[in-house]
Amino acid sequence: MDLFFIFFILLGTFGTTEIVVIVILALLLFGGKKIPELMRGLGTGLKEFKKASENENSTEEK
Repeated sequence: MDLFFIFFILLGTFGTTEIVVIVILALLLFGGKKIPELMRGLGTGLKEFKKASENENSTEEK
């Protein structure tokens, strides 16, 4: 199952109000300057996870 599809399903369970509340809480907790760093780290982690899972799948096929 694709990671993007799973993420889309999880976001589908949240309404607009819940997403706005989560964003406001994140801004209050971390501040505007820290959010881009957190997202960059999250993106890097997801990229590494995807690369590792692709490598594992290719080694299983061989």
